[in-house]
Amino acid sequence: MTKMIVGLGNPGDKYTDTKHNIGFMALDMLAQEYGVSFTRDKTFIADTASTFINGEKVYLVKPVTFMNESGKSVGPLLSYYGLDNSNLLVIYDDLDMEVGKVRLRQKGSAGGHNGIKSIIAHTGDSNFNRIKVGIGRPKNGMKVTSHVLSKFDVDDQASVKQGLDKAVQASDDIVRTNDFVAAMNKYNGK
Repeated sequence: MTKMIVGLGNPGDKYTDTKHNIGFMALDMLAQEYGVSFTRDKTFIADTASTFINGEKVYLVKPVTFMNESGKSVGPLLSYYGLDNSNLLVIYDDLDMEVGKVRLRQKGSAGGHNGIKSIIAHTGDSNFNRIKVGIGRPKNGMKVTSHVLSKFDVDDQASVKQGLDKAVQASDDIVRTNDFVAAMNKYNGK
């Protein structure tokens, strides 16, 4: 079964290593693990890579539309490859979880996340697999926008690395086993 793993973030050096780019970070790690490189696809406004795992095609996608318009890449790519939301796995940040915590979900609302709102709007369906990586809540009265667009504190680096490692491992498990429920049982609550 073909899979599309999407990591959410914002393009450009200005946003590299910011909290909102945790999905991009995870996809970069996954691409390195799979030995593939991203190329810019101007038609679908995304950086894409692909490989075969256990004889099945896996697409790695980083929309470069900016976070709030992520669906503009994801919806057309799913259609182009003849995939539906059951083939989709999205990795993104969650500010309602502590830094580095990982949670897998099969479906649900956008929970206030504009990138997920956009994907739901462009695919017409909220039933797709997700891996959320915690970035924590803003501190000291910082606005949410400033928080998600800032880099992680030095104190959070170890937790971020653990969360990213776990998200990448969970993604790989899902691709290799085609069993999201087993992955949820393995990684949630750890």
